[in-house]
Amino acid sequence: MRVHVVDPSAYTRPYDAALCAALAALGVEVELVTSAFAYGESPAAHGYAVREVFYRHARGAPASRRRRALKLLEHAPDMARYRRLAQRADLVHFQWLPVPWLDRHLLPRRPVVLTAHDLLPREPRPGQSRAQRRLYDAVQAVVVHSEHGRAQLVQRLGVPAEKVRVIHHGAFEHLARLPDGPLPPELPDPGGAVVLFFGLLRPYKGLDVLLDAWRRIQAPPGSRLWIVGRPRMPIAELARTAAGVALLPRFVSEGELAACFRRADLVVLPYVEAERLDFSGVLATALAFGKPSVVSDVGGFPEVAQTGAAQLVPPRDPDALADALRRLIGDPEARRRLAEGARRAAAGPYSWKESASRTLSLYRDLTQAT
Repeated sequence: MRVHVVDPSAYTRPYDAALCAALAALGVEVELVTSAFAYGESPAAHGYAVREVFYRHARGAPASRRRRALKLLEHAPDMARYRRLAQRADLVHFQWLPVPWLDRHLLPRRPVVLTAHDLLPREPRPGQSRAQRRLYDAVQAVVVHSEHGRAQLVQRLGVPAEKVRVIHHGAFEHLARLPDGPLPPELPDPGGAVVLFFGLLRPYKGLDVLLDAWRRIQAPPGSRLWIVGRPRMPIAELARTAAGVALLPRFVSEGELAACFRRADLVVLPYVEAERLDFSGVLATALAFGKPSVVSDVGGFPEVAQTGAAQLVPPRDPDALADALRRLIGDPEARRRLAEGARRAAAGPYSWKESASRTLSLYRDLTQAT
């Protein structure tokens, strides 16, 4: 079977790489069709081909207005060009379609799968959510990463149930296999417990709740809260925050990422978004490293907590979050139990082997139906 995995903006290049490699290991002829990765070196391709055909003339800082404008100008011609290229594939699996109102008219004449990494746009502009709903109508199948995601699409948006397939986000085992490296220079080892918040800094991730909770816990001497990630929100207040907090507001390399997760005693995801959120690559990374996590009761996070891999807390509740952090910082045995749960989940239902197997089953259902 010849499959194109398509991510025009390279929004989820690590996810793309892991999925393509896992499908290739099952004998699928896979080609990743994408654009140049703007934030560092692209993940190595194992067993699959890579073709960078989108946004070849877009230049500038990754999030700059100039680059966004150039990408928008190139988008329709590139999608039209890819539509011709797609004739070489038996099936096309889009990871993102960044201009939904336009993209649904430019889909290739092949069975099309779309992964709903975001069930609806995070900060939608007028008409954007409606366009996303119509895009779901235009494809043959939609992949979500949790039963919560499936319920949101079927019950709230009216997407036909037979079109939506739950396939778990795989744990990023390749990151856990990276060799040991130094911590980022901005994050010296404090010697005590480290609680890690990692990923893009965005409003829906509950940083305000986390900082409020951290002020309440009176962590042991030497303990630190590390906040690591590229800002997508104002961070002036974060820079003037509570004692015992270290802020690293930039994209970090895979080696730095691995060093941060290895050093962390606990990973925290205090997200407050309940409707648009399905899953998180940060949680998939914590599973791969076998790290205990504290997660909000939102999206697909409760399903991970049910495996014994994470401690669940109510969203927007700094007291509950502070209690969970305080208890786990002071209880190595409780952290060990959660870590064992994380490793089991990463090797089982949240493994890329399982994800690829379910994805291939979906592909066969669609290609046999045409």
